[in-house]
Amino acid sequence: MDHPRDEPLPPDPVPDVWTGRATNRVQWALAATGAACVALGIELAVDLSWTSGTAALLMAVIGCVAAGLLVLFGTLAFVHVEITVDRHALEVRCGHMGVPRRRIPLDTVVGAEFAPWVTPRQWGGWGYRWLPEKGTAVVVRRGEGVVLTLGDGRSFTVTVDDAETAVRVIRHRMRLRARRDAGAPGGWPAPDGVAPGPPGPEDPGANDAPVPGPPPGTGPRA
Repeated sequence: MDHPRDEPLPPDPVPDVWTGRATNRVQWALAATGAACVALGIELAVDLSWTSGTAALLMAVIGCVAAGLLVLFGTLAFVHVEITVDRHALEVRCGHMGVPRRRIPLDTVVGAEFAPWVTPRQWGGWGYRWLPEKGTAVVVRRGEGVVLTLGDGRSFTVTVDDAETAVRVIRHRMRLRARRDAGAPGGWPAPDGVAPGPPGPEDPGANDAPVPGPPPGTGPRA
């Protein structure tokens, strides 16, 4: 049956758990550079003669290996980011090892906004960023993202594909929590436009009222 033109279609259902991610393939090239530095340090340690200039060679080996590991970890940790939104929290995991990781309970979130364009320039670089005047961010690529406003006034930004859906899911969870905290019967949200009614016969306490007895002086005489 066709829907009337003036009747809006029902919104898409919100999943119990929403998962999204963002990927930056350029990071693999930087990771290869870090691996090359590590390999160069190992080659210096194995092939060169240590009979003279030991201190200089040792510093070169340590420098190559340390710089390579630093670049390797710093890039692999932010090759991609994965976001999970469930009934209780938003969790962010970076890289294949899931580190760094951050979990934000939804009861500490007071606002969620869609950001159409997030860039490393806005945050001073890639990765896990912090700016005193802006808050915290996880930036793995240019593009859309989610901006959360927390109850303490700080903000958290993360780049993710299909960020509009993430914002819709988070706002839905926030509405459910607000309606539950408003005192809907049984702790469940009341339907839209329906005020909580009196307790039904099945509710605890509905039949606890005392039953009135006969008026004084109308009982059987002794």
